Amino acid sequence: MKHITLVFVFIMLFTSCSSDKRDGRTEAEKLFKEAQELMDAERYILATEKLNLIKTQHPYSFYATPAELMQADILYEQENYIEASAAYLLFRDFHPKHEKVPYVVYKIAESYYKQIPDTIDRDLEPAIEAVKYYTEVLQKYPDSSYRPEAEKRINSSTKMLREKDEYIADFYFKTQEFSAARYWYLDILENHQEPKTRSHAMLRTILATAALKEWQPCLDYVEKFYQLVDKESHKEIKSAKAICSKEL
Repeated sequence: MKHITLVFVFIMLFTSCSSDKRDGRTEAEKLFKEAQELMDAERYILATEKLNLIKTQHPYSFYATPAELMQADILYEQENYIEASAAYLLFRDFHPKHEKVPYVVYKIAESYYKQIPDTIDRDLEPAIEAVKYYTEVLQKYPDSSYRPEAEKRINSSTKMLREKDEYIADFYFKTQEFSAARYWYLDILENHQEPKTRSHAMLRTILATAALKEWQPCLDYVEKFYQLVDKESHKEIKSAKAICSKEL
């Protein structure tokens, strides 16, 4: 009889705890709701303190995982984009099957996008990373609500990357560093699809090769690119071809 009573008490206690969790009466849920209210009020420091308490005092509670994501969101709202991207990446790696992973990947991309400088003469590594994660959004979650904005961001990021690559290639060409210039123009052809940029890179590849006095490769590039460039480039290509043919 005593054994049955103890079992009954245990069941009652367990049911009570479960009910408390559902009704938001656990300490972890209370802290989480307080953190949410503080975040909504843009009181980020206090919100972070509440979330840290969940992490340290209730690491195995249901709210430990949402608290991790909220901390990443707070870093993003504080414009700490480097730390935010790291926090979102950590969340994705530890919770790859979480229902909010599409959102997390999008926020990783956004965190990198926010780090892109305004001008192409600065480091554009954040643009490369942004494109990488926006592309992941499109490929893995094609029906998500993040698709339109991801496509827009990819276009603006790749435009900056394309302009920088062309700027570097043109700089080497103008300073008569033709080997380096050709390297960059060929890299542009491998990595960029915008027609005008590609036509410019094809023409300059031919001209750089002619300037290097590599006669047969010059003719090979003429054969390869002539029908692909815009018509305005045909005159210069014919002149380069004539020189390379004569010297061969």
